[in-house]
Amino acid sequence: MDINIKNMVCQRCVMVVSQIFSEAGIEVENVQLGKVTTTEVLRDETVKQVNQQLKRVGFEIINDAKSRLIEKIRNASIDYVYQHSGEHEENFSDYLTGKLNLDYPYLSTLFSSIEGTTIEKHLINLKIERVKELLVYDEKTLSEIAWELGYSSVAHLSGQFKKVTGFTPSYYKKLGEQKRKSIDKV
Repeated sequence: MDINIKNMVCQRCVMVVSQIFSEAGIEVENVQLGKVTTTEVLRDETVKQVNQQLKRVGFEIINDAKSRLIEKIRNASIDYVYQHSGEHEENFSDYLTGKLNLDYPYLSTLFSSIEGTTIEKHLINLKIERVKELLVYDEKTLSEIAWELGYSSVAHLSGQFKKVTGFTPSYYKKLGEQKRKSIDKV
C-alpha cells in the first residue's frame, strides 16, 4: 500500500516517518521522500492514528490526487536542486516531465493554480535557499556554487540572489544562518 506524506523533504524526515510507522507496528517496504510503501493494506483506523502522529511532527498523509501530484512536483524540485549538483544538462521542465510522466504545461498550470506561484519561481526559491546554505558553510566559491546549481554565470546567480533576498551573496555570507528558511517552508 502506498501512502503519500506531505512535507517530507530530507533524509531526517524519512527517518522520523520510518520511526512513526515502526512504533505503530506497521511493516514498511520502502520509505522515500513523500511516500511510504507498506507491506500490507492498512485499516482506516490505523491510517488515522498514524496520521495523528505524523501531524504532531509536521507531516500529514495526503489523500487528494491533486495534492499528491503537487507534493511529487515539490519533491522532484528538491531532488533536482539538491541531488543533481552540476548535472543540469537537461532543463527542469524536461526533468520534471520525465520524472512524473506528465506534460509540463499541465503540471505548471496545476501547480500555479494550487500553490499561487509558478514552478519556475518555486525552483528559483529552492536554488536560492541552497545558495544560502552553501554560503553559510563557506566550503565553496561562488563560481563553484553557480556551476553546481546550473547557473550560466556568477553574475546571473548574484543577480537572482539579490532579486530574491535583497542582499548580495557576499553581504548575505556576513549575515550568516539567521536569514535561511527551512526547505519545507519554500
